Amino acid sequence: MTDINNVSLGFAAYGDSDFNNFAAGHVVCMTGNPAFTDPTVKPADVGALQVLFNSAFLAAANGGTQLTALKNEARTPLVAALRLNAAYVQGRPGLTLSMLLSSGFLANSTNRTQSKLDAPNILSLENGASGQLIAHLSSVDNAHSYQVQVLTADGKVVATINSTQARSVVLPGLTPGTTYTMQACAIGGLTGQSDWSDPVAHMCM
Repeated sequence: MTDINNVSLGFAAYGDSDFNNFAAGHVVCMTGNPAFTDPTVKPADVGALQVLFNSAFLAAANGGTQLTALKNEARTPLVAALRLNAAYVQGRPGLTLSMLLSSGFLANSTNRTQSKLDAPNILSLENGASGQLIAHLSSVDNAHSYQVQVLTADGKVVATINSTQARSVVLPGLTPGTTYTMQACAIGGLTGQSDWSDPVAHMCM
């Protein structure tokens, strides 16, 4: 069982790539979210920090002590901003698990299974209504929910969808005629989140 009032701060320990994706997903989830209308750090401000970190992260891929230091310096204020918003979400009266997940944060789990969660597989993608894709995922033992990220060809996260079931995850609000890349992860267990699945691309109709 999950303590829905305990927002996970595990994102601070993510590797740079996963942390970057997590921060971008949080911005998407919090923008216009009716459950969280007055976050401590506004989505646009978190987004600005994430853009700075992303640029420093990409530059540091070329190596070099100075570039790595700049990347680490850009990461620090982004972690701080996310921690402030995590506290804001956790303090929201009447918080439910679905509300928590809609913020892009994860919930700490009291599940004591020692093994790391397996990553789900994206079994198939199909077109739903116009501007909508439907992802079919494999289920993962000890997962209490699943998260699917939708990215454009240049790697920008445009949607982060949370679902309590894996069979059919609806991905709405997409642009017909655009090819998107999807990745999924499982949430729950002792580690909080699995690795991301292999990316799968599909054109939205």
